[in-house]
Amino acid sequence: MSRSNNPLSTVRRRIGKMTDTNLLMSITIVVFLLMYLFAVLYLQKGFLKPQTFFNILNANAALIILSCGLTLVMITGGIDISVGGVTALVSMSCAVYLEKQNGNLFLSMLMALGIGLAFGLVQGFLVAYLDIQPFIVSLAGMFFARGMTTIVHTNPFNVYNSDFLKLKEKRIIVPFMGSENKHGVYIDAYIEIGVIVALVVVAALFVFLKWTKTGRSFYAVGGNRQSALMLGINVKRITFLAYLMCGLLAGIGGFVYFMHAGSGSPTHATGAEMNAIASSIIGGTMLTGGVGNIIGTLFGVLSLALIQQIVSSLGLDEPWWTGITIASMLCIFLVVQSIIIARRKKMNNSEAAMGGAKEVKK
Repeated sequence: MSRSNNPLSTVRRRIGKMTDTNLLMSITIVVFLLMYLFAVLYLQKGFLKPQTFFNILNANAALIILSCGLTLVMITGGIDISVGGVTALVSMSCAVYLEKQNGNLFLSMLMALGIGLAFGLVQGFLVAYLDIQPFIVSLAGMFFARGMTTIVHTNPFNVYNSDFLKLKEKRIIVPFMGSENKHGVYIDAYIEIGVIVALVVVAALFVFLKWTKTGRSFYAVGGNRQSALMLGINVKRITFLAYLMCGLLAGIGGFVYFMHAGSGSPTHATGAEMNAIASSIIGGTMLTGGVGNIIGTLFGVLSLALIQQIVSSLGLDEPWWTGITIASMLCIFLVVQSIIIARRKKMNNSEAAMGGAKEVKK
């Protein structure tokens, strides 16, 4: 077998170089920087203050974590639309436990992780080992999570548990980034605890995908399952692991969301799964699998949040303007991905043709 037709060498080249991943991630970062530069130059007011950027992180820490989970699943060629429902269920369950039952803060965190793991275990098993379509499985998971949220409690309410409030109101001061308000008083710049959790998740998953054998197997499974099997990769185990990690991250993201909101409500995190998918795509994760980057996903979330803030700053407060802008942005990135897919197919066909010509000469 020639080297060009060897599936082992093909997958190794794709995993080693990751040119498509790096290209899509670079495009996302450049787009974000250009949008922020536009905001600073033409909407100067708040965008000149570092706290504006930190506020974007504070408001979207949970979405960053959820989007990272979606990225893992999408890299393997799957999808999970239950993360928004899981987030709402975690938030409501922890709220009821802390407020109505005067529960323990540490145990509420374990509860959040347990709920996320339970969804990851069940959905991962159904997709990986029973070979049920991931969209159908996660759709059922979404409905189940939303239904369970209403069963846990029907009405929204705030949480006043003292330990929880201490954690919720904790601020990490960012030195030298403060600014003066309109009264000339210096205000320190800060980030919430949830941002630290989100950045730790991003860093850990970046290392996992780039420098561990299991992480690289995610790309191999998403790129070509048959080639992954020929490499000796346990495709079912990797697929199961992706959904398990996504469920765990949904649990973590749910508690981070709860810390930011400080309440329980059946309507919490409505549409979060769509925003997470959109952020992953904008960040360079391809729906076909095999390509994606956690850093790109981070900037995908930031880009999505920034475009919403820019639209609002332009005075276009009607909700449809934000929807139209996000849809346009998403379409642009999907077109870019289509171009890259076409380029990849062309390169693969060229390699195959060259390999065939060499075989004929021999």
